[in-house]
Amino acid sequence: MSSGVAAAPECLEKFAQLKMSKSLKYILFKLNDRRTEIVIDKTSGNPDYEEFLENLPSDGCKWAVYDFSYTSDDGSPRNKLCFFSWSPDNAPIRAKMVHASSKDALRRSLDGIGAEIQGTDPTEVAYETVLEKVKRFSR
Repeated sequence: MSSGVAAAPECLEKFAQLKMSKSLKYILFKLNDRRTEIVIDKTSGNPDYEEFLENLPSDGCKWAVYDFSYTSDDGSPRNKLCFFSWSPDNAPIRAKMVHASSKDALRRSLDGIGAEIQGTDPTEVAYETVLEKVKRFSR
């Protein structure tokens, strides 16, 4: 089901910047106030994963792309672009419904995502949980 919401052009421009130049570590996306378009909420070049998690609200929905760095089982450094769909349990029901129905419009426009992470509580987006999913996708 689609909500008819589309991603703003700057979303794709910032995603290309994150993917190609590596000057950004993550991008947070949200619906605009009228719920008609997906817009950028925040960008950051800070590699601190905990800072990224602090930007996921306990009572609101967001999407994000995070350039996840990790060490593979053979010891080599790796990166995987992760798409996060954050919809916490205590977000308003209407917001969660619009968020869920709008996700595909954003996700389909972002080419090169290596893993998708669905989060409703902090344990589902914790570093170790995401690391496990990313390693599973890289096999």
